[in-house]
Amino acid sequence: MDKSPLLVLISILICGLYYGTVNAKLNDTPPSFEETLAGVGYKSVADALDDFEHHFNQELELPTRVPPISFTHYFGRFSNLDGEINDTLEVKFISDQLPDNHFKIDIRPIQHKITFEKYKLKVFKLKNGTNATYINDLKFGFNLLVFESDNWQYMFSIDADVSDKVTPEILVQIANSIDF
Repeated sequence: MDKSPLLVLISILICGLYYGTVNAKLNDTPPSFEETLAGVGYKSVADALDDFEHHFNQELELPTRVPPISFTHYFGRFSNLDGEINDTLEVKFISDQLPDNHFKIDIRPIQHKITFEKYKLKVFKLKNGTNATYINDLKFGFNLLVFESDNWQYMFSIDADVSDKVTPEILVQIANSIDF
């Protein structure tokens, strides 16, 4: 008896069983960029600002200018993780096309400010008389402009890889666009 057809049949059955157990959904796609950020608490900037203002029962001014680089998305998130110590409004400007185009604004109550004294590189005077500290330290991966106004600490951070396009002077112009 010729065993060749029997071996072929067994091979087909084994391959069919092996490859036949794949259970893929037709619409099995990863979450979108927006869904991923929404999953970690980001929402529209207006909604996050409303949350922040409602929590503190006080209006907050944001800059009217942004860096002169392209962004595809704008998100905000208000975090109050453990009481008022970490109450922070975070506004994020990002590009899903150019990952280096990343600008972030963090705002927190001045009594819970973060100090950067040992990293200070340069100090600028804003139009309202406030000092703004520029920090350029490779540890962060971001260049920072930090200043205080109206009982808030503002911290602007820009990806260090676009620091040739977004200079400290441009960050100061953005800070000066806030209507204090």
